[in-house]
Amino acid sequence: MSLEQRKRVEVCFSPRQFELYSKDFDICVVIDVLRATTAICAGIENGIDKIIPVATVEEAREYQNKGYIAAAERNGEVVEGFSFGNSPYAFMNPELKGKSVVLSTTNGTQAIVKATAIPTVVIASLSNLDVICHWLIEQHKNVLLLGSGWKEKFNLEDTICAGAIADQLIESRLFRAEEDSTIAAKFIYRSARENMFSFLRASSHRRRLRRLNLNEDVKYCLRPNTLTTIPILHNGALVKLNYVIENAL
Repeated sequence: MSLEQRKRVEVCFSPRQFELYSKDFDICVVIDVLRATTAICAGIENGIDKIIPVATVEEAREYQNKGYIAAAERNGEVVEGFSFGNSPYAFMNPELKGKSVVLSTTNGTQAIVKATAIPTVVIASLSNLDVICHWLIEQHKNVLLLGSGWKEKFNLEDTICAGAIADQLIESRLFRAEEDSTIAAKFIYRSARENMFSFLRASSHRRRLRRLNLNEDVKYCLRPNTLTTIPILHNGALVKLNYVIENAL
């Protein structure tokens, strides 16, 4: 396949830059490794029927007042009045199987809401890295990898995950990258891939979570390929995409 025939894959470091990248993409992959998209992937894989992402705590409270199960996190902590935030372990609670959950987080759900400007929105984390790459390669469409960042600023963990996806897609020789952000993300990932936990030791959000005694969450979020589920946005809710690959783990 010639370079001109290849589809594009690009990395946008944060939602603040989204409008600069969003034209001419068919699929947006939203990434918030620590912890929202990891929690979403874990929850959907473990039987949650759907997760409704909302940008604000107020919206989450409105749903809660209507009887929905609602979760909210700000600055790494559970918002007062909600029973849980965005810990992946909370989303694996067996009591949530078959239920709908409304979620609002500092970064991830904001990015998901913004991403709806692109026709198809799916959710990625390191946990479902290989399966999302297989699926994207099969779709062979223009892909934007949107890092949720930290309060609309660059962060390392989302960039590493985006770089890992971009690397696989480019290596398939079915995709090309034109933006320096994509090349940078790819090489940051390659520098980190042998020991991501150690590489991210000094990252700002890992330090925040460590201060909140959430190191077990961090360890879970930084383990690649523990899940085989792809959440996809359908009618305003994240649901399980019916897609299976052999030997995904």
